[in-house]
Amino acid sequence: MEFLKHLRKKDGATAAEEPTGLELDAAQARELATVFAPPRWLRDLGRTAWFLVGLFALFAGLAWLLGATYTITGPVVVSTIVATVAMPVVARLQRHRWPRAAAAAVVLLGLAAIAVLVLVVVIGGITSQSSEIQRNANAAASKAEGWLKSVGVDESGASGAKSSVEKDVPKIISTLTKGIVHGIQGITSLAFGLSFALLSLFFLLKDGPSMRAWVDRHLGLPPPVAKTVTGEIVRSLRGYFRGVTLVAAFNGIVVGLAALALGVPLAGTIGVVTFVTAYVPFVGAFFSGAFAVVIALGAKGTTTALIMLAIVILANGLLQNIVQPFAMGSSLDLNPLVVLVVTIGAGCIFGMLGLVLAAPLTSAAVHITRKLVRARLAVAAAEAVPEPVVAAPPTAPTMPA
Repeated sequence: MEFLKHLRKKDGATAAEEPTGLELDAAQARELATVFAPPRWLRDLGRTAWFLVGLFALFAGLAWLLGATYTITGPVVVSTIVATVAMPVVARLQRHRWPRAAAAAVVLLGLAAIAVLVLVVVIGGITSQSSEIQRNANAAASKAEGWLKSVGVDESGASGAKSSVEKDVPKIISTLTKGIVHGIQGITSLAFGLSFALLSLFFLLKDGPSMRAWVDRHLGLPPPVAKTVTGEIVRSLRGYFRGVTLVAAFNGIVVGLAALALGVPLAGTIGVVTFVTAYVPFVGAFFSGAFAVVIALGAKGTTTALIMLAIVILANGLLQNIVQPFAMGSSLDLNPLVVLVVTIGAGCIFGMLGLVLAAPLTSAAVHITRKLVRARLAVAAAEAVPEPVVAAPPTAPTMPA
């Protein structure tokens, strides 16, 4: 019993010696706060992952919305692009004391005449020569079949490749003749779609500055930042499409004259196809080049086709790199690989609008980011410079009385 009392007393003394609460100093509390916290790189990675998930969800929603309302948004987007490029002409007429509405109407009529001329030349020319295009393509397929057999491909495989080409040629011709107006064929009638596009274009030309001012006020950004954002988008779109038009005309003339000099038939059609497809970066050049080479191969043989291929590569490579800086200036300012990736990616998500708008909008985003970073650095540098201390003027010496 005495032994049990001794153990009870000892346990009571030990419990009295233990602290009743946990006490930590500031350094230990900071160390404990980071014990179960994830590392910084993992937190940043998680936030970035959720940001990308939200971004992809936004793109998916935009793609669905554009697909559901394409009969309306298609003509409006096309009109917005055309109005952005043609707005300086309206402003110039307005500076010569033209009323804004009258200047917009004159520019609209001129653009409509140009559009009708291009449609007639492209669709009419290709449609009227579709039989000759198909004949030359079939001849090129026959020559390709002979090449495949000569390199060891069995007869069934070579014949299958030839029949596949012959089946796809009518589809390609149909795409060339219908793809230009495909975006507005889903409306009740083509005339209604064109009327809607022209009406939108007129109001955009007439009220463009006031619409931009309204957008600037409702972006939720400081006024200088909002003006920078909209200004860079307008500048990129205007410079890009003006430059693309000049480069497309240059490529069309070079390739068309080369086809004419080589005696390739359909030289005019080849030049027109080269001009129209140049508005889609990289993809259009590949399509128009293949079209020119196939026609040359079917009509004139292997040597002429190789010369045509060299001219197409020269026109879309070296010569275009010489002309493009003068035509576009700094409106694009993107690496060609970046242009290729964003063009294909946007085309997969948004279709034809993505193919055409991906490069200028990406360029605008790059320029906006660069300007905002420069402005932020300028503000930080101004805040870091200490204000000069103005010394008090010396007091005039006093004469003793």
